[in-house]
Amino acid sequence: MAEHPQKLAARPLSPFTSIFRWPITMVTSITHRITGVALAAGTLMLAWWLIAAANGPDTYEVFVDTITTPLGQIVLFGFTWSLAYHALNGIRHLAWDMGYGFAVKTANQTGILVVVLSILLTIGAFALVWTGNGGYYQ
Repeated sequence: MAEHPQKLAARPLSPFTSIFRWPITMVTSITHRITGVALAAGTLMLAWWLIAAANGPDTYEVFVDTITTPLGQIVLFGFTWSLAYHALNGIRHLAWDMGYGFAVKTANQTGILVVVLSILLTIGAFALVWTGNGGYYQ
């Protein structure tokens, strides 16, 4: 038996994002999946780098000219952060697989720790390269 359309409109709506709070574990889970996709896409950039290096100086120069642009640096930063985040969160998942860190407080703390450490590792890697200590600009 179908209800009258006016009665349907009077029903309460499901919670919307403005009143629903995402727990850190949900955010880290979604981010883990997104960074996995980003790493798969970033592998194409790594392949381009290797192919350019194998093809000689002219081809490699095109790669370097592209990757040193502001957009190229943003993409490289995003790829590096994705790698750091995915690796650290993978270690967190490994701990879960062994039965550690399931308490809500611990899961929340390790989620925040993964985000903070991944950002610090990425900034550290870029600082190392930009100061000339990474061998990139030498």
